[in-house]
Amino acid sequence: MATIPSADALFTATSAICVNGLIVLDTGSVFSTFGQDIIMILIQVGGLGFMTLGVMVAIILGKRIGLKQPLLIQQATNSSSAQGLVRLSLYIVLIAFEALATLVLTLRWHNELGWGQALYYAVFHSVSAFNYAGFSLWSDSLSPFVGDPVVNLTVITLFIIGGLGYIVIVDLFRKRSWKKLSLHSKIVLIGSSSLYLAGFVTIFLLENWNPSTFADLTFGERIWAALFQGTTPRSSGFNTIDIGSMLATSQFFMIILMFIGASSGGTGGGIKVNTFVVLVLATIQTFRGGGQIHAFERKITEETVMRALAVVLSSLAFVLGIAILLSISEGILENHFLDVLFEATSAFSTTGLSMGLTSELSVSGKIIIIFTMFAGRLGPLTLAFALAQKKRTSKIGYAEDHVLIG
Repeated sequence: MATIPSADALFTATSAICVNGLIVLDTGSVFSTFGQDIIMILIQVGGLGFMTLGVMVAIILGKRIGLKQPLLIQQATNSSSAQGLVRLSLYIVLIAFEALATLVLTLRWHNELGWGQALYYAVFHSVSAFNYAGFSLWSDSLSPFVGDPVVNLTVITLFIIGGLGYIVIVDLFRKRSWKKLSLHSKIVLIGSSSLYLAGFVTIFLLENWNPSTFADLTFGERIWAALFQGTTPRSSGFNTIDIGSMLATSQFFMIILMFIGASSGGTGGGIKVNTFVVLVLATIQTFRGGGQIHAFERKITEETVMRALAVVLSSLAFVLGIAILLSISEGILENHFLDVLFEATSAFSTTGLSMGLTSELSVSGKIIIIFTMFAGRLGPLTLAFALAQKKRTSKIGYAEDHVLIG
């Protein structure tokens, strides 16, 4: 097997640890089984977070967990308080979604691949889907299964659950009542459902006019394709139709969905759905004449709104700046600017979708995307909050009506 260039190896490792999914080399054909295993491990570590994983290892080894470690988990997962965070880490370990998905996919693929390879492919794609990575062992992602209900439902379920965030999952598990859920959980659930529905309807209506994507599909396959492509921009990275062949309108709509991304505390990126919902509520309230912003009969503080605004504006400026840099480094003509905007947004939001530009990147372009993936994984306000942490130690916990931002 040929030696992989260092720039490509660094790009792949960064994409995996940042659970992005952008690739310059085909994962299934270029990398050995050992290389694929390393990629899978990096995805799992990147999805759970270094701090959370470190504390879980300490628990397994029987080490004592003091006050500092739970606070580190809190920062890594955007949890609502330091209380019970060690238990939250254990919940994360005990979540059996990946194992269940592995079983389902193994049963689905064993006829085509054989039991051994089917199990390996099932594990890899389950880890990749749950952690919003988007890496696939097929060169055309999941396109061979565009109309397969088992594969579609399994993968979609995995990245929807991963995108909701551990905090929402644990909140649902503990309270099991809509009225008892925290404000953050309610906003994430309503906001995510609305965006998934909007994505499905928009892609279905638009791509039905596109002979390059839907022409050879049956009505049922079009439904599955639209459902998959409508949900995958929320930071997943898988695709069942060629993204580069979609209508420009659909591609731009996917850019918007990628920019919004998943929810705080989840495995996805973007500005986060809760940030987007807070700004929508603030805009509506402004049009109504201003005043206190409420959601589900709870107040949303002015600090939360200002933080959401800071996240959106800084993220937007960053993505546009990266797109301009890419257009210069790659010599992209003006009429192909949508390609670099799509690439920049995908890298920043850790989505991993591409219109075909990734494999053609120059060395400087790869460096730009590597930096963008890291920045997107960290989040625009991480550094600012870290620098201000000494002044905010008394505010590390917050109430049930707090909304996580960024």
